[in-house]
Amino acid sequence: MNLRIQAEKKEADLSPFAAKSADFTDSRTLSERPCEVRTAFQRDCHRIVHSKSFRRLRGKTQVFLWPEGDHYRTRLTHCMEVSQIARTLARAMNLNEDLTEAIALGHDLGHTAFGHAGEGILQKLHPNGFRHEVQSLRVVEHLERDGKGLNLTQAVKDGILNHSKGAGPLLNVPDDTLPKTLEGQIVRLSDLIAYVNHDLDDAIRARVIAPAELPESVNTILGETHSGRLTFLVQDVVKNTNLPKSPRISMSSAAAEALEDVRRFLYERVYYNDTVHCEFKKATKLVERLWAFFMSDLPGFYKEYWPTALRDGTPEDDVRDFIAGMTDAFAATTFQKIYTPRRWYIY
Repeated sequence: MNLRIQAEKKEADLSPFAAKSADFTDSRTLSERPCEVRTAFQRDCHRIVHSKSFRRLRGKTQVFLWPEGDHYRTRLTHCMEVSQIARTLARAMNLNEDLTEAIALGHDLGHTAFGHAGEGILQKLHPNGFRHEVQSLRVVEHLERDGKGLNLTQAVKDGILNHSKGAGPLLNVPDDTLPKTLEGQIVRLSDLIAYVNHDLDDAIRARVIAPAELPESVNTILGETHSGRLTFLVQDVVKNTNLPKSPRISMSSAAAEALEDVRRFLYERVYYNDTVHCEFKKATKLVERLWAFFMSDLPGFYKEYWPTALRDGTPEDDVRDFIAGMTDAFAATTFQKIYTPRRWYIY
């Protein structure tokens, strides 16, 4: 018996609410022969990790732009932290760990350089707007492997597309706004748990805020340390998710309110902090000028900058795809090449 079939049989011991990889083997856009060793979800996870877009995440800002310290989060380490929280929750609820890992590692593949500053300006510049979760889906469906995409299962693509909580409430949201699998719902919640806590940790490290300034609910409800807060939130989700009664990943109202308090505090004191935000204003202008340059000379753009563009939509789509795929360093280097005069020298 091949190892994949053995692994699929073991999934019968998972919760009846868990997604089973065998049920999604034929859900890929292009039919392909199953692997003899890996389940469909394990295969998806490996494809994401080996993709170029995943490697580029190490050069994309999470909150602090090009930090000099070695311990600040990047978009890559964020995805890894989300993955570990999600796998812990999936294991505790006897759901599919491999599916949660694949969604978690792939959920931000379409995120821009310079964090939400890059996303915000592309939202304004592109005629149809920009959402990083939609771009992440485009990356795995079309952009990777020179237009072939990664050919992932539908469950992973659904989780990627619907992972973002947005600015709305954390609990009591309509069912049609949630991922279709519980594993996808886990990643949606783990994403928020991860970034609220690690952004808080990075902000304290950067001395943008002091521990004494944190909202009262942080220490009294969530805990006094980074690891303590993560432990509390993971345990709270496990305790307050009752799948037989309600097939939805949840948490207590007290924990949700405290998490929202921290999120609001981060927006007020960190994300829009004058010292932090002034650099993102520069980044916004940089992306804006790259867009204007490429759109003003499309023949030059296709010839010099992206000759392998898919051209499966409008020129604005191609420029969006190119800019969204940039790392912070590549965006800055490209801007310098275009707009900064170089000294003449004799060959």
